[in-house]
Amino acid sequence: MENVPNCPQCQSEYTYEDGALFVCPECAYEWTASEQANIEASETITDSNGNELADGDTVIVVKDLKVKGFKSAIKHGTKVKNIKLIIDPADGHDIDCKIDGFGAMKLKSEFVKKA
Repeated sequence: MENVPNCPQCQSEYTYEDGALFVCPECAYEWTASEQANIEASETITDSNGNELADGDTVIVVKDLKVKGFKSAIKHGTKVKNIKLIIDPADGHDIDCKIDGFGAMKLKSEFVKKA
């Protein structure tokens, strides 16, 4: 069986090809292969310098970040290891990570650079 992408509307795995279109039988959404390429390209997350980030990368914070509930801020130059990317976050924080001294938190990719 060919590798047919999930539906971008409802994430159904039962999509199929119909000529030049991909079709979702659950929500009746139809899209082309070029639209699928645009969808996949928009899922890339880049750092403040435009470098593409991936799960497991190490990044460095580029500016001091205030954290609610803490007296101190995350200082610029702080190294964050083993990040996990969040595609299409609701609040704009697209990196999930653990920072020593702060614990688990989310960061915005615009405030980090790839190490």
